[in-house]
Amino acid sequence: MTEKQIQDVALVTGANRGIGLEVVRQLANKGITVILGARDISKGEAAAEILKEEGLEVLARQLDVTEQDSIDRLVVEIEQFKQLNILVNNAGILYDTWQQAIAPDFDIVYEALETNTFGAWRMCKAFIPLMQRSKHGRIVNVSSGAGSLTNMSGGTPAYSVSKVALNALTRMLADELRGTGILVNSVCPGWVATEMGGSGGRPVEDGAAGIVWAATLLADGPTGGFFRDGKPLPW
Repeated sequence: MTEKQIQDVALVTGANRGIGLEVVRQLANKGITVILGARDISKGEAAAEILKEEGLEVLARQLDVTEQDSIDRLVVEIEQFKQLNILVNNAGILYDTWQQAIAPDFDIVYEALETNTFGAWRMCKAFIPLMQRSKHGRIVNVSSGAGSLTNMSGGTPAYSVSKVALNALTRMLADELRGTGILVNSVCPGWVATEMGGSGGRPVEDGAAGIVWAATLLADGPTGGFFRDGKPLPW
């Protein structure tokens, strides 16, 4: 990383494939310098190289949101930019369609919470101080309709509970950061054709667009909301 003047810096977690990679692409196409976080740095670098060949400014960095040491190392690197304007908590795992809440494997539930909820929470705790320096920040927690209590049904207990908790985190952070210039929102990308979502979903470009919308909101934009395609969803 260099000391050059940069207009905006974004960090996207779980970004070497699927929705995360497309979010990186769309943000970089807006002239934003994007840090592509990936657990496997070799996969992250391969993904970043594809985007660099498209003329985009993307930096791949190793990041495991379940490991505090990994997060701390990245904080030090990003501090060289002296700012972070956008944090997209995209890393997510375990759409456990084979489970029911009446008889779950709690190891799977804990694993989902560790990444989907606590991972995002760790990232917010680590990077909000850097966002506060610029008095301009956007945090997007990539959630799911499975995390809507209004429409809650049975099944996928680990994934659904982790996303409900993520939505609660969004509400709390938005309130605590009100007036600081940092907006915090949850976004459901919808059913998207990815490795996790499977075939049959809508194009990844469409799912990513709603996330990018929330990541680039103007100063008078909403905070503490739950959206899909820029439209409110019920909690």
